[in-house]
Amino acid sequence: MLLMKKDMGGAACVLALARMVMKLLEHWQLGTEDQAALLGLAAGNRAALARYRRGESIGSSRDQLERVGHLLGIHKSLRLLFPQNPDLAYRWMTTRNRAFDNRTPVEVIRDQGFAGLLIVRGYLDRARGR
Repeated sequence: MLLMKKDMGGAACVLALARMVMKLLEHWQLGTEDQAALLGLAAGNRAALARYRRGESIGSSRDQLERVGHLLGIHKSLRLLFPQNPDLAYRWMTTRNRAFDNRTPVEVIRDQGFAGLLIVRGYLDRARGR
């Protein structure tokens, strides 16, 4: 019975992750292709995005769960860096940045995949002094 409760808690956590990350991608005002790219999905995989929007659980692959964790970490860093300006925190992902050769963080992640996600997260961690 304890194992069942633990599994149910894990399932609820994965459902909550899907809702959180989809809400975050909405705040960042990303198109479907960019949303899919950030989550490591094929560009045309609108079905998975629709499932996540409906509150179905995020994929259980390690890659996808790690991506979600990094995306939420990026969001946390942005909120800490711009506590008085949530609009700037939400726009930052789609704003060109000299640190990324005048590309947006979304473009870096889209073009470089998981490595790009780590580059953007690392940049923000350094900006926070971590």
